[in-house]
Amino acid sequence: MARHDPLVSVLIPAYNVAPFLGATIQSALAQTWPQVEVIVVDDGSTDDSLAVARRFAGSRVQVVTQPNAGAPAARNRTLSLAQGEYIQWLDADDLLHPDKIAAQMKVARELANARVLLSGAFGTFYHRPAKAVFTATPLWRDLDPVDYFLVRFTRNAYFQTDAWLVSRELTEAAGPWTDFHSPDDDGEYFARVVVKSAGVKFVENARSFYRIANLNGVSRTRSVRAQTALYESKAKCIRYLLALEDSVRTRAACVQLLQEWLFEFYPNRADLVQKARALAADLGGTLHDPVVKWKYQPVQWLLGYQAAARASAIMPQLRARVVREWDKAMYKLTTHQAGSSS
Repeated sequence: MARHDPLVSVLIPAYNVAPFLGATIQSALAQTWPQVEVIVVDDGSTDDSLAVARRFAGSRVQVVTQPNAGAPAARNRTLSLAQGEYIQWLDADDLLHPDKIAAQMKVARELANARVLLSGAFGTFYHRPAKAVFTATPLWRDLDPVDYFLVRFTRNAYFQTDAWLVSRELTEAAGPWTDFHSPDDDGEYFARVVVKSAGVKFVENARSFYRIANLNGVSRTRSVRAQTALYESKAKCIRYLLALEDSVRTRAACVQLLQEWLFEFYPNRADLVQKARALAADLGGTLHDPVVKWKYQPVQWLLGYQAAARASAIMPQLRARVVREWDKAMYKLTTHQAGSSS
């Protein structure tokens, strides 16, 4: 009797990603794992994203649309339509290596434990995935749930959304996406997945590609609502860790997380700064005023902390924009040359 190949649902929320969405869907359809369904939810795009998605609609690709409600709502909609035994989340401008799902499913079969959460290596690129840079972080290893939080909190490390493969059982145990206005909605969601897991298994050859070309402007200014939601996401993650282990080391890690993210609220959101300081005190720690890197300290001396903080946020993004535009030009050149030679 042939062994059963579980269906994997690739879930793609899409909003105004027309230039990238076709390649993303193609990367899902190109998986060497034989059982894959693709579900695209267009979240009220105002560009041609829906038209691009509909070109792929068929027996393996389901496309639906809804009024704009944000990425978490679109992800929940994709999940409600999914039939797979495993869930592959995929952002609409990212890519999967053809063997990504197959590599993780091979490990899933060997482990035979649906509560193990599967992670993988991800690389960053602008326009040419062949130039993606894979930079290992301390999370790129097998981890028990507590160690995952400790590394994430103390080393400021993360996994990109596409890196995970999650069983249906674990997905249902974690519950839906809930942080609708937070810039860290994926961080909070996967923290809940980790809490419900039997641990994280890292699959090095399960590669995905995180596109960083789709940037909107250079400002890191967040709305009042987004700042508040971001703080609440971090506070939730702290509660998740303490529910797993409330100890000196976990409390210290929580304080370090608050210190790391204090700059997002300081000094304009005095209410959130006060909340963070009070929470740190409850955990047995103290938060210090954020400081900018040494190369931006002259700006702080001359113009104050806020100007220095803006400069420290904007300058790296301006440099990235130059590199991005160069990569875009090279992408267009190589694509044109390939088209001319065919």
